[in-house]
Amino acid sequence: MKFMKLGSKPDSFQNDGNNIRYVTSELATDVTVVVSDVKFQLHKFPLLSKSACLQKLVANTDEANNEVDISDIPGGPSAFEICAKFCYGMTVTLNAYNVVAARSAAEYLEMHETVEKGNLIYKIDVFLSSSIFRSWKDSIIVLQTTKSLLPRPEDLKVISHCIEAIATRACVDVSKVDWSYAYNRKKLPEENGNDPNWNGVRNRAVPKDWWVEDLSELEVDLYKRVITNIKTKAILSHEVIGEALKAYAYRRLSGFSKGMIQSGNVGKYRSIVDTIVWLLPAEKGSVSCSFLLKLLKAAIIVDSGDMVKAQLVRRIGQQLEEASVNDVLIRAPEGQSTMYDVDTVQKIVEEFFMQDENAEIELPEEHKVQEIRKPGILSDASKLMVAKVIDGYLAEVAKDPNLPLSKFVDLAEMVSSISRPAHDGLYRAIDMYLKEHPGISKSERKKICKLMDCRKLSVDACMHAVQNERLPLRVVVQVLFFEQVRVAASSGSSTPDLPKGLKDLNNNSHRSSRSVATNPEEDWDAVATAEELKALKGEIAALRLNNGLGGSERNGTDRAAVTKIKGLLKSKKIFTKLWSSKGGQGENSGSDSSESLGSAIPEEAKSTPSRNRRHSVS
Repeated sequence: MKFMKLGSKPDSFQNDGNNIRYVTSELATDVTVVVSDVKFQLHKFPLLSKSACLQKLVANTDEANNEVDISDIPGGPSAFEICAKFCYGMTVTLNAYNVVAARSAAEYLEMHETVEKGNLIYKIDVFLSSSIFRSWKDSIIVLQTTKSLLPRPEDLKVISHCIEAIATRACVDVSKVDWSYAYNRKKLPEENGNDPNWNGVRNRAVPKDWWVEDLSELEVDLYKRVITNIKTKAILSHEVIGEALKAYAYRRLSGFSKGMIQSGNVGKYRSIVDTIVWLLPAEKGSVSCSFLLKLLKAAIIVDSGDMVKAQLVRRIGQQLEEASVNDVLIRAPEGQSTMYDVDTVQKIVEEFFMQDENAEIELPEEHKVQEIRKPGILSDASKLMVAKVIDGYLAEVAKDPNLPLSKFVDLAEMVSSISRPAHDGLYRAIDMYLKEHPGISKSERKKICKLMDCRKLSVDACMHAVQNERLPLRVVVQVLFFEQVRVAASSGSSTPDLPKGLKDLNNNSHRSSRSVATNPEEDWDAVATAEELKALKGEIAALRLNNGLGGSERNGTDRAAVTKIKGLLKSKKIFTKLWSSKGGQGENSGSDSSESLGSAIPEEAKSTPSRNRRHSVS
């Protein structure tokens, strides 16, 4: 730390224990200076020779009293004492912690060169420009000390000079950085003293974001001004600025790394969140999507304005493919019945798809306006990653017993246009919702199951589904049927057909069922029992075997399968729908097109734990 010593006489200020400071001298004191609750008993001559302010105050006092009150002096008693000691020629040491207070007090006391050459203001200004503003850490310390002295340091341009000095040094080429700085990294072996080959010379390159931890010590208003100055110079990359904002958030927002804000000064936290959002570089990717989502969670907790939250939603939507399931699990504000804020996630997904909308570009051509359509910019890989995240998100929010079905369905349908190879993630989400909401109606159960395409379930998912007593009967039958289609196709038959006997039986049963089943749709949408699931699996296994048999063997198996299937048709007349539609549609879904469960959504996203330790920006 830089310092400057003034004066040469020994310090003879004493304290009598009753908030009275005096100078030990053979001469009696002849003036009392009151600063707040402290009285200084001093001599007029040394004070008045250097302070125009005290000259005027003493001239206007009663000679019998000789007491002047300057309680409003910046820096209080300690700053005045520095100025008084300078007047007496006593030794006084200035450093980064007291120089601004001394400068402000000297300005208040009018200790200018016009009063006496080599006065205190001049000496402090030389110290600031030649030492303090040339030191990285001293400049930061000085800036921190200005808050309690406002507005005097602002008027004296000390703050602006300090900010300029800090911003300039932050933008220096890293090859020229040779001063000490804080950097939150795990120490290298040589720094721990564990490297036997270390020769004492540090060969490690200085990272581009070497300065971000040091600036995190600043209060938010000063931090904002420093970062704004750095951005204005347009020397550092937007990634480095983003790293600085990330470091500041983790340093200043307690609990931020966990996506929450611990109890404290809500107004202060709101100011920090709003400032960080305001300072975000405009370039996409300057900060991670995970960091943006943490900011959004913090903004919701501290009740930031709608503009702040809308800006974050827009930024997150542009990088949504980077998010994990844990990232998008945003807690609902207090007072809401649901556990998670699904509405906000819907807005984020909308922003994601807005990037893919056609853009209109107007170009003048022969005094006419020509419209050129630009194709969407979203890649298939990005869409798949987003669909995967939303599937995983749905599986998590489905555990909320208060989540309305409409919100689940609306969010799932937003990504239904994304074509992806598997629907296992969506199946898990649907199954979780059915498990946590057993009281939903048949129509609601049918609606949620329509979101997935049974043809896109993996073998493991199919095995689970055919044993799942929470699924409607139509879904179990479709899963079993498409599994048979898949097995048949893998054996060489691309469009496997049902045995002729089963087709005939299906037609007869369909006709006879009209007089028995009053409302077959209710049977179709009912939940399958364990016995029915077992019987269905057995019959599909028989169908698989039958697909591989020859003519006479096939006829024998047809008759046996017909006999076995009659029992199922008697218990559930509605099975005839599946068989009859199969006869007319070939390899398509077992239900008619209006009841197809075809939509598209991906596997559940794996949540990735956030890493709190920063990484160097190189």
